[in-house]
Amino acid sequence: MIFEQFYLECLSQASYLIGDESSGKAVVVDPRRDIDIYLDSAREHGLQIVMAIETHFHADFLSGHLELAEATGAEIGIGAAGEAQFEHRALHDGERISLGEVELEIRETPGHTPESISIVVWDQVGAAEPYAVLTGDTLFIGDVGRPDLLSSLGVTAEELGRSLYDSLTDKILTLPDSTRVYPGHGAGSACGKNLSTDTWSTIGEQRRTNYALQFDSPDEFVAAVTEGQPPAPGYFVYDAILNRKERSVFHESEAPAALDLEETLAAMASGSVLIDTRDPSVFAQGHLAGAVNVGLEGRFAEYAGSVVGPDQGIILTGEPGSEIEARIRLGRIGFDNVKGYLPDLEKQLVEHPELSRRGSRLTVDGLRERLEAGDLQLVDVRNVGETGVGVIGDPVVIPVAQLVARADELDPDRPTVVYCAGGYRSSIATSLLEARGFDDVSDLIGGYDAWTGAVAAV
Repeated sequence: MIFEQFYLECLSQASYLIGDESSGKAVVVDPRRDIDIYLDSAREHGLQIVMAIETHFHADFLSGHLELAEATGAEIGIGAAGEAQFEHRALHDGERISLGEVELEIRETPGHTPESISIVVWDQVGAAEPYAVLTGDTLFIGDVGRPDLLSSLGVTAEELGRSLYDSLTDKILTLPDSTRVYPGHGAGSACGKNLSTDTWSTIGEQRRTNYALQFDSPDEFVAAVTEGQPPAPGYFVYDAILNRKERSVFHESEAPAALDLEETLAAMASGSVLIDTRDPSVFAQGHLAGAVNVGLEGRFAEYAGSVVGPDQGIILTGEPGSEIEARIRLGRIGFDNVKGYLPDLEKQLVEHPELSRRGSRLTVDGLRERLEAGDLQLVDVRNVGETGVGVIGDPVVIPVAQLVARADELDPDRPTVVYCAGGYRSSIATSLLEARGFDDVSDLIGGYDAWTGAVAAV
């Protein structure tokens, strides 16, 4: 058996290729849209990808099942409860998919979503115990899939939470303790609140250590797993709906078109967003007026999808050659409306100083001085679980994923300082507020971590 996990750090997302060496057949589970990585692996191992299986309709990324089907002729498999608008095969509870010696057993595990399935992997026909289970977003390492993401689509967290409890009890925890657990996500994903940095575990280990598996009643379980969940990025509902549809296919090798400054400014005037993908410290040294800083080195797609609407045009700028990677990462969440990119940014800033802006960044000592001076609007853009540990002063708490919708809660005429945990999200928020007309807005270098570190050192 060929078994490969492909882990995408920037989205904390795992996909899998499972192949049978005797038959040369393979399936890919929960593929991302830039599919060359699976095609390359299949060629390397002499495998033909015959099926792309989705464990559920994902909300946090746009799946690559249509891309794989176009490239390989693979069949698309979805849990029988899923209603999709593209051609697919409904997979039923207890069904077995034979690749040869390797078999995949489908278990319907609703809860995170109604159509969720888990896939038990048998590496040999007649094996006494399964090799592994791919749990999608049903069971994570250290957590379980949150049941509240589809509330806006008419399914309550209470209903899904009870289904999730039953799925875990009756379908997942009935597997032997030795069964390896391979989830759909790891730490950093907004699909849960307590995900481990480990990318696999075993049923026995999770039975002993996973907080969500320690409850004897569905009421206690639902209360525990729904409490304190982070706000979902704004694009989640968009992706959850789009993953059900027939849509355009993404080709990762295509580069965005180069735009000149006049074309860029015209697009911005028409509602497009200029995303500057450079590091926050570099962005602060000089950027085009109106640009929003979402650093490519961080969780770029997730946060771009939190501050840009899925229907808005996007222009990219940043370090030379970064535009292709940025386009691919936006494509992973279905943001295909990239109008182009502005090259030679440094040259543009030098030649057009009237369009150049510098960002204000404060050290911990600088923030103390501003706080002592008074009349400071302090904004904490961390999530609820983070602010529970502590805050600076008396801030307005608006998670960065909610800032676009809640910016009117802030006074643009007051001096404003924004902070997050380490400085990445605060640069996004500060640039967004600056683009919306906040004249005196700064972010805290090093964020809350730097503040508490300085306090501890005193």
